[in-house]
Amino acid sequence: MKKILIFGGSGFLGNTIFKELNPFFDLYCTYFRNNIYKKNKRFYYFDIRQNPTIILKKIKPNIIISTVSGDFYNQISFHDEIIKHCESKTIKFLFISSSNVFDFFTNYPSYEDDKTFSDSIYGRVKINIENKILRSNIKNWAILRSPMIFDFNSPRIVELKKKLSEKDPIEIFPNLIVNINSAKFFARQIHYIISRNLSGIIHHGSKDLLLHNDLISSVLKKLNYVRPIYKYVYTTNDNRYLALFSKKNIFPEHLQFMSSEVLEELEKK
Repeated sequence: MKKILIFGGSGFLGNTIFKELNPFFDLYCTYFRNNIYKKNKRFYYFDIRQNPTIILKKIKPNIIISTVSGDFYNQISFHDEIIKHCESKTIKFLFISSSNVFDFFTNYPSYEDDKTFSDSIYGRVKINIENKILRSNIKNWAILRSPMIFDFNSPRIVELKKKLSEKDPIEIFPNLIVNINSAKFFARQIHYIISRNLSGIIHHGSKDLLLHNDLISSVLKKLNYVRPIYKYVYTTNDNRYLALFSKKNIFPEHLQFMSSEVLEELEKK
């Protein structure tokens, strides 16, 4: 049985991946702040500022999944150590990246082989780590790029609810065209990637596109919020894309989804 270690397994996305994979693999995770995992033998305390070598030698995983967050400098240092370890061992490395590696571009959706270029610090950190993987001697790796994630208790939804409760304005980017993702759908696709031993750069996200203002208004409607305060942010007078599509690693039909399916999940809670 494959032994998998998820760094950042106590976070929203990492824990969703854990729940999807746990019945099928010998699975371990790390946690940092959330002490409810302290007595769970599948979870190990880990601080991203620490060297991961000790926990890697203890668990000896066949597959490493990185969903860690935190200080950007620490993220880069952490992934340096993970890459070194994977180079010296026969370990598959799955790195969760983001559509923000393309946030400088504006004219079209981005595909797997498009050149990355970011205008944000977050996007540049993801590019930095991606490039380290691409230049490494790891024989089996996958860079999993995802657009914005909208599940009921996802950080983005939690942030929206907080702003609404405090009557802060919700930012709308009227000319921004996006596709979206769900942690649940993402986890199922990762399960497929592991089972089929897929590698390379893989794009995730809904099959369709929608305007950011339509997205946010639909999300708030699903959450039963009325008359929110909007702040319209015009970064350009033309349409701008922040969306991921696939030309190479295309998932089978039962693992593809529309944005409406993601939004429907918000009504089930």
